[in-house]
Amino acid sequence: MVIKQHIKHILKLPLAILLLASTSCTSTLQVEGEFPRPVIHQLPLQVAVHYQDDFRRYRYVEKSEKRSKWEIEIGSAQVALFDTVLPAMFENVVQVSGISPQENTDIDLFFEPYVEEFQYNMPRETKVNMFEVWIKYNMKVYDGQGALIADWILTAYGKTPTAFMKSEENALNEAMIIALRDVGAGLSLKFSHIPEINSWLNKQGQLQ
Repeated sequence: MVIKQHIKHILKLPLAILLLASTSCTSTLQVEGEFPRPVIHQLPLQVAVHYQDDFRRYRYVEKSEKRSKWEIEIGSAQVALFDTVLPAMFENVVQVSGISPQENTDIDLFFEPYVEEFQYNMPRETKVNMFEVWIKYNMKVYDGQGALIADWILTAYGKTPTAFMKSEENALNEAMIIALRDVGAGLSLKFSHIPEINSWLNKQGQLQ
């Protein structure tokens, strides 16, 4: 009986080791970086930005069995990006808990970003030795009464050569920051040219 129990214990060891190995192979990245404030014409508008909890805490978890396991925390970095870019675009920016005109009577516009899609490629998956990142955002803008003005997609891309980085984490983080900066540049430069927003700004006498 003792021998049988000992054999069962030995047979269980490989499974335990495999389970431990599978959990220890997950790479976790908390995206961190700095975002320059864009130098652009500032619109004299009062804007309220709403970050949903899913946006603030956005985390990508790789579930494909054919790829290395990654958990990429993006939420705080993308909030930091928009908190830098929006005050450069508008005279006054405040954060709100929802699109609620009744509680924010002095607001001209409500702004609400979403992450539609996130993708990345590792060097071994590309023909070039690069880390690549794509982010697709859905931008929504409402007027002061809560009516939807514009709803559009803004995509961003970032890449980093592995030769300049000491680790995969550093390289992927740098590609993420480049992609987020691309989002900031795209938003600040294209905002007034979105047809629905351009029309609204003209009606408000904000464009000359």
